Amino acid sequence: MTACAIETTAEDDDRDGEHPGRDGRPTACTAGLTITANGAYAARLAGVGDALYAERWTLDGPEPYAVPLPLDQPEEPGTQLLPLADGRVLVARRVDGRRNTFSLLYPTGPGTGELLLGSVEAPGSERLVLLPPSPDGSCAYALCVGPETSTLWLVAGGAFGPEQVAEVLGRCSGGVWLDRTGRMLALDRRQAGGPVKAVAVDLERGGEVTPLLQITEDSDDRLLLADPDSGLLLIRSDAPSPGHDRLGWGVLGSLLPVRFPECLRLDDAAVTPFAVQPGQVLMPETCAVALRIDAAGGSWVGTWQPAARRMDHLAAPAGWLAGAGLWTPEGVLRLPYATAGAPCGLMDVEAPPEPSPEPPAVASAGTAAGPEGAAGEPRVCRPVPLQQAPLTDRKPAG
Repeated sequence: MTACAIETTAEDDDRDGEHPGRDGRPTACTAGLTITANGAYAARLAGVGDALYAERWTLDGPEPYAVPLPLDQPEEPGTQLLPLADGRVLVARRVDGRRNTFSLLYPTGPGTGELLLGSVEAPGSERLVLLPPSPDGSCAYALCVGPETSTLWLVAGGAFGPEQVAEVLGRCSGGVWLDRTGRMLALDRRQAGGPVKAVAVDLERGGEVTPLLQITEDSDDRLLLADPDSGLLLIRSDAPSPGHDRLGWGVLGSLLPVRFPECLRLDDAAVTPFAVQPGQVLMPETCAVALRIDAAGGSWVGTWQPAARRMDHLAAPAGWLAGAGLWTPEGVLRLPYATAGAPCGLMDVEAPPEPSPEPPAVASAGTAAGPEGAAGEPRVCRPVPLQQAPLTDRKPAG
């Protein structure tokens, strides 16, 4: 699935910006379309120029179709949208430079209904952004990023309007759900000018924070995507080559090291994963992964599996809402597109045949002396097993 990513201010490291290939995930403005966790609905800002309006897509029927949800006033270009599993669309608007208002839009007869939910203040340099759709489909969360702390808000699905649910020390970005219930959330956190480290936040324990990624002490370790069924994690880190981010993969709760396949490293293009095949229970090596590839000549799609030695490339459909798409459990990649002749379309792509397993000698972040293992005792570089965070009862893989 695609997801809204957390935007950060210019005070952060350039890699924490909102462009694809820097922090490694598509943002609301670059993905163009946000899809629910179950793949049933999607939402985007449609229209031309200043005449913008919310548009809901229905994706789980025989044919995809779009429903416009215009109001009396057009939406601002910075309006954020998030679809819910019941077909309503959450709208987040910034008012007066500091107040963020939330409402739910839904079709009603020939017009658009709007349910006001309340507002959240984000004073000064703070920025409030929507998190990716919750797996439960009924709740929506936003992150208010301040200079020293980040505040997590439940903005839809609560009993009395927006509710503060957690406060995390440090400047946070990203946002990846780690389970199917919407309890465990991963955030990329930077504290006191130190490296970026992904942490797990338990929403049922008052926002309790536990380490998630610690490949090396000084490396920037970000979580891009996670699949709760298989445990597959897609990671961006500079551990194997300090100062240069690499795309890698690991397994939730595994003792095996994070791997950084050479086939995912392109010298002249940015590679960003945006969708993982669900339903591959305890089989992370067979999960199909879709990747957005951005180069000087344009953007296209890559597909890859952890067990593969290569990445397959394919042309995106005309009008692809770049960085948006979803896998079905059966291994079909669905790429949404919009053109003048087809304002709501999906192109289906079959996953490549399952490859033979890759040998264990895949590049990994390696030793206490450095990524290349020049000296010192071997260091196990892996995602912290989440038994240390109250996520699941999964035992470490041997």
